[in-house]
Formats: sequence, structure tokens, C-alpha cells
Amino acid sequence: MEFFIQLLINGLSVGLLYGLSALGFVMIFKSSSVLNFAHGELLAMGAFLFLVLVSWAKVPVFIAFVITLAGCFLLGFVVERIFLRPLIGESLIFVIMLTVGLASMFKGLLLFFFGGNLQTYPDFLPAALAIRLGSISVPPVYVASSLMGGVFLVLFGLFFKYSSHGIYMRSVADNQTAALSLGVHVKKVFALSWAIAAMVAGMSGIMLGIINGINVHQISSIGLKVFPVVILGGLDSIGGAIIGGIIIGLLEAFTSGYISPSLRDVVPYIILVFILLIKPYGLFGLKEIERV
Repeated sequence: MEFFIQLLINGLSVGLLYGLSALGFVMIFKSSSVLNFAHGELLAMGAFLFLVLVSWAKVPVFIAFVITLAGCFLLGFVVERIFLRPLIGESLIFVIMLTVGLASMFKGLLLFFFGGNLQTYPDFLPAALAIRLGSISVPPVYVASSLMGGVFLVLFGLFFKYSSHGIYMRSVADNQTAALSLGVHVKKVFALSWAIAAMVAGMSGIMLGIINGINVHQISSIGLKVFPVVILGGLDSIGGAIIGGIIIGLLEAFTSGYISPSLRDVVPYIILVFILLIKPYGLFGLKEIERV
């Protein structure tokens, strides 16, 4: 029973980060109908920026964390403004291929500067964060990732529900034409969506890097797990992305613990295939009905 609870806690912690990362992916898709294949590289950019600040520049951890989030936010703005905005109105396949090109470009830059070896952060989490319940031990990294994931989810929920920019983003996601007619600046909403998505990806990359260490190939491949997560939850459902991330995290943990660690990374894609066959719109996605 203790082993089961340990796996449950680990799966929930990692799944929450998967869901938070998928949140940014869904935001971009809902606002601009773009599948961002560079999402994993945005995770890696945040993780390595934090590594440079904490390990090389010796910046205090909290300040480095804030600078990293601000840098990722700015990166999202720059990507949208320089690369995506000129393609507004073009065929969707051109935009998707652009994100594939951006993924290759970012990955190449990271490999050039950091190489392909595993990098680790200094051990800065206080041991007091650890939770011990009998024979069950929750390491500080899982406690910190759960707390950070929960805090960010609450903040984003409040932002979308009550702030004017959050309401604008929801209106554009629901109906771009209606939002335009009501005076919403859709291009600014696109830029804000990319900026927030990059910031969320950067934060998830940092927390996943603290758990597993960071390797360019490994952390960028984690971005591919966004696809099973959002397909499971529903490609246009923000809440579904969170629930899908938690489900995938739990399935990975239990597969690794009870079956084989080598199957851990296969499970999300098995789920992806079954969901596409049985319920293509996901658990919480809305089925599109076209009238002729």
C-alpha cells in the first residue's frame, strides 16, 4: 500500500506539471488554431536559462526564477511578433511548419551552447520541504513542484476569469469574428497567448529539470507528451489539459512502478492512439458540427 501511495504522489506531482505545460499549448491553439511543435523547446529554453543564472552566474534562486519567467514571457512575444504575425492569413500548414522550424532552431542553439550531456541544478531546495508519513516519504522536489503547479494554476484561473485581458483571450478563443466586432485587438491577444504559453512552458521546464536533471534531447521530447495530454483532455479544453496531464502522469508512474520503467514513455502514446480511435475530441473537447 505504501508503494502505491508513493507512486500516486509522484504521478500527481509530475502530472500537474504536464497539465500546466499543456495549458500553454491549448491557449495558443484556442486563440490562433496553431499547433505549436516548438513547445518542448520552449520548456528547454526556460530550464537552461535558469541553469545559467543559478549555476553559472550564481544569481539567487528566487531572483533567477523571476528573471527566467520574465525572459520566457519576452521570448514568446518575440516569437509571435517576428515569426508568426507575418503569416496571419496564410495556410495553416505554413504556420505549423514554421513551428517545426523554430523547434529545430532552438534545439540546435541549445546543443551548440550546452551540448547533449545531462546537466543538474545545485541542490537548493530545503530539506524541511520533505514530507514523511510513516514509511511514505515525499522528497522536497515533489513537494515544491506540486506547490508551484498549484499556485500557478490558481493564478491563471483567476487571470482568465476576472482580468480584462483574460476575458479578451477567452472571447477570441470562443469566436474570433465576434471578438473583432466587439473591438478586441486580436493580434495583441495572439501575442499575449504566446507570451503566457512560453512562460508556463519555462516554469514547467524548470520544475521538470529539478526532478530529472536537464538534457536537451530529453526535455525537448517531454514537449511531445503535450500531445497525448491535450488529446486526452480535449484540444480546446483548458480544464481538460490539466486533468489529462494528471492522468498521463499517474499512468507513467504506475507503469514504471508495476510493469517496467522502459514502458514509461510509451504509455502516453498508447493512450493517444486509443483516444483518437474511440473519442477523437477528447474527454472534455467539444465536437464541431458543421451545417451545410
